[in-house]
Amino acid sequence: MTEADQGPGRSRHVLLADDQTLLRAGFAMVIDSQPDMDVVAQAGDGQEALAAVQAHAPDVVLMDIRMPRMDGLEATRRIAGDPAFSRTKIIVLTTFDTDEYALEALRSGASGFLLKDVQPEVLLDAIRTVTVGGAVVAPTTTRRLLDATLLSGTTAKTPTARQQEYLDRLTNREREVLQEMATGDSNTEIAQRLYLSEATVKTHVGQVLAKLEVRDRVQAVVFAYETGQA
Repeated sequence: MTEADQGPGRSRHVLLADDQTLLRAGFAMVIDSQPDMDVVAQAGDGQEALAAVQAHAPDVVLMDIRMPRMDGLEATRRIAGDPAFSRTKIIVLTTFDTDEYALEALRSGASGFLLKDVQPEVLLDAIRTVTVGGAVVAPTTTRRLLDATLLSGTTAKTPTARQQEYLDRLTNREREVLQEMATGDSNTEIAQRLYLSEATVKTHVGQVLAKLEVRDRVQAVVFAYETGQA
């Protein structure tokens, strides 16, 4: 995914929300080592995260889910639902083996999620990606987590009447692109698989997002899983 220019002298402002002090310190060290990023605040629970967002209006919040007083899900809902913070993107941090709430976080407005043992370069790339309007959809994490949280024990994935209305808006080609998006692949990879130009795929992706009325690729992936398109 292509990184857009943040403008001269403009750093990406990051808020760290996690109740583990040492984890926050480690992430802060990695992020502050980059010339285009700054950790502007840290929070130990969801209430502190909300207050820090109001005070600093960060570009990105790295949000833990399980925190005292207010968990990351509720904090994500409140931040994503407030038009005053429409620029603030949220990346949920989760532990795959124990945390089954990431799907709800995506529904609540997060632009993606990462495992807490994420490699530094992946973390940094994710921050850059969401600040330019992208979403963090990695096949190695997204498919496994969505399978575990959405498909476990589920025998049918029939779209609701409302979801079917959205699906009916898509052309056959746009449905194909939606199915490919659900794998987490890039536009380049989708273009190669469907024998299309990358520009054409980008146009189709834009149409899919508009017709489904979702903000980003992560929301499209969730929709695809919920309606049996993935």
